Amino acid sequence: MLDAIIMDPELLKTVEPQQEFYTGMDCFIHCVESLSGSFIDELGRSFASKAKEWVASFFLKEKNYDQLMVASYLGGCSIANSEVGVCHALSYGISLVLDYRHGMANSIVFNQLSEFYKDDVATFKSMMKKNNIELPKNVTKDVTPEMMERMIAMTLKMGRPLTSALGENWQKILTRDKIIELYKRM
Repeated sequence: MLDAIIMDPELLKTVEPQQEFYTGMDCFIHCVESLSGSFIDELGRSFASKAKEWVASFFLKEKNYDQLMVASYLGGCSIANSEVGVCHALSYGISLVLDYRHGMANSIVFNQLSEFYKDDVATFKSMMKKNNIELPKNVTKDVTPEMMERMIAMTLKMGRPLTSALGENWQKILTRDKIIELYKRM
C-alpha cells in the first residue's frame, strides 16, 4: 500500500510525443469505458467526465500538463469506481501475444471500435490527426491460428468488463467470430 504519490507535471514534459499520446489515450479510453459501462457510480462518473474533458483538451487544444497529470490520476480513480470495457478486453490479447505496450495496444484496438464507442472513436481519430500519430497497421496479419486462439481466450476471460460494457448477454454480442473479425481489422 502506498502512503503517498508524487505528481509532477514537469516530468510529463520530458516524455517522447508518441509515448505521451499512447499514455494519454489509455486515460481517455479508461474514461470512455467507465462512462459507457453499467458498473459506474457517481464518483466514478465525475472522475471520468472531468478527466476525459481534460485529456481531449490537451490533445486537441492546449498542452496543459497540470491538467493532464490530474486527468491521469482521475482516470485511474474512475476505473476503481467502474470497470474497463471492450477495448481493454481486446487489447490484453494484443499485448499478451504480440507484445505491444498497453497504451499502444489500446490505441490500436480503440481505432477499430466505432460500433461500440462511435463519437469517442471520432474524437480519438481527431486527436491522432492533430498530433501526427500513425498507428501500426496490419499488426495481426502474421498471427497464426494458435496465436489467435490465445488472443481470443484472453478476451473471453474478461467477463466482468464485458458485462459492464455490453450487458449480461455479452457473449451473444462479442462472439468468437466477432472477436476474430475485430482482431483481423487491426
